[in-house]
Amino acid sequence: MDNKNVFVAIALSMSVLLFWGAFFETPKNQIEQKANNQIQEKKENSITPSANQAPSINQLTVEKKISRDESINNSDRIKIENKNIIGSISLEGGLIDDISFKNHKQKVEGSKNIEFLNPAQTENGFYAESGWASIGNKIKVPTKNSKWKVEGNKVLTDKSPVILRWNNNEGVIFKKKIELDEKYLFKISQEIQNNSSQSLELYPYAQITRNKVPDDIQNFYISHEGFIGVFDDELKEDDYDDIEDNKIVRETNEGWLGITDKYWMTVLVPETGKNFKSTYQYNDSFKANYIINEPVKVNANSSGVNSLRLFVAAKEVETIDSYAENQNIKKLDLVIDWGWFYFFTKPLFFVIDYLFKFSGNFGLAIVLITLAIRALFFPLANFSFRSMAKMKAVTPEMQRLKELHKDDKVKLQQEMMALYRKEKINPASGCLPVLIQIPFFFAIYKMLFISLEMRHQPFFGWIKDLSAADPTSIFNLFGLIPWDPPSFMIIGIWPILMGASMWVQQKLNPAPTDPIQAKIFAFFPLFLTIILASFPSGLVVYWTINNILTIAQQWVINKNTKVKTN
Repeated sequence: MDNKNVFVAIALSMSVLLFWGAFFETPKNQIEQKANNQIQEKKENSITPSANQAPSINQLTVEKKISRDESINNSDRIKIENKNIIGSISLEGGLIDDISFKNHKQKVEGSKNIEFLNPAQTENGFYAESGWASIGNKIKVPTKNSKWKVEGNKVLTDKSPVILRWNNNEGVIFKKKIELDEKYLFKISQEIQNNSSQSLELYPYAQITRNKVPDDIQNFYISHEGFIGVFDDELKEDDYDDIEDNKIVRETNEGWLGITDKYWMTVLVPETGKNFKSTYQYNDSFKANYIINEPVKVNANSSGVNSLRLFVAAKEVETIDSYAENQNIKKLDLVIDWGWFYFFTKPLFFVIDYLFKFSGNFGLAIVLITLAIRALFFPLANFSFRSMAKMKAVTPEMQRLKELHKDDKVKLQQEMMALYRKEKINPASGCLPVLIQIPFFFAIYKMLFISLEMRHQPFFGWIKDLSAADPTSIFNLFGLIPWDPPSFMIIGIWPILMGASMWVQQKLNPAPTDPIQAKIFAFFPLFLTIILASFPSGLVVYWTINNILTIAQQWVINKNTKVKTN
């Protein structure tokens, strides 16, 4: 299998991923939604409690008109802070709507934290709420406009919870006890104190609202950003476009749901053992919510409670895995998009994380893991390269036979097979080693693409952030000319090195005999150079180092491979 087939294999694999997402995932979601709508219609016709609660969750629309700072400064709030996050809770609605990550910055240079959750009144509003709903809204419950009061402690930390209180002035008092651990987990206990003379039935719910699709969303099939959840042990991922087109409703006895970005996440985990209905929908804003299907029944002069967990987190692998195990939340680790080759991708992360801690430089860790993978596949690569070397060596003889028997295809095939038998060449012998390596190629590519741990990690020289594209450009002579090219003209040193190494690699392999194919594959290194120029530089470093090691191994094999053709 020559180099052109390697490129074809990679290109076809990528095409399958793209076309599957384009032509199969959307119809699947539409079929699922149609089934969900039919289930929902049946429930509404039978007037089941769960079907009547959804409207009350989203009863208020918030006008988006002010800045983040203005919204925070002009509202009554209680402060949130631990070692990892800082922010506040709005007493208007009891919303968790101001969260920043203290250990993750917006830029490499500068100290401004990542601002993740934002108040509802802002353009980028992104917030979490919890509360109660009643059938037909017969009971006055707190809404986004309700003014909560603080009982006792006024600062939420990992050592001091806060308690919020709201009175409906009809004999019912609502309380929220909010606890925060040392990282990213909020535990919310909701209590109803029924001081009235009548019994109550209320349905607990929680909701994440996002006003708009984030500006920095990565529109790559390789990484999911949008709605995510696990329902009865099955992972579901839905894009923002899916939700704009259709409301998606699911019911389950166990699971979690939320909204995920490339590096950050918000996840709601309902109370264990409670059947709930989840809804993803768009109505002026994106909403991911759930409502418990069985009401909390509170007799007169008694109380009732419900609890939930909320994660507002950076997608740090060690942290998420720890939560999944310690909190007993099935498949929470899949909020990090490990992809189809999960069983390769995640172990590779642990290897590169170890190498990072060992070397102290993520770029060096990439080089080391590339060396390790090349060593692992060294025998297979040798087998493949020997086959390609023999094919290249007999190329002149193959061309002679084609000219000699150009009018007799049968005779040409016979002579070609005789040549293969004589030189002990199997044209397909190089395919299997390459096919075995493709899953590892995609796994490490995926791992580097999604890894938060690579974000803002420097390499050497001009690479200050391996998760960002190479900032240099050939069009200003790599900074020698004082001119900032537009983004599409930023083709840096590392992408050029990658393209050059791919060109050299092509020259070591037999060229396609078809002239059109030869021109296409001659253009391929330039094509990939332009495409990968905008990709994270860590990926380009990996690809370049891998190409250089391949060239070295292939050159040695080509030099030592002799084939007699007379």
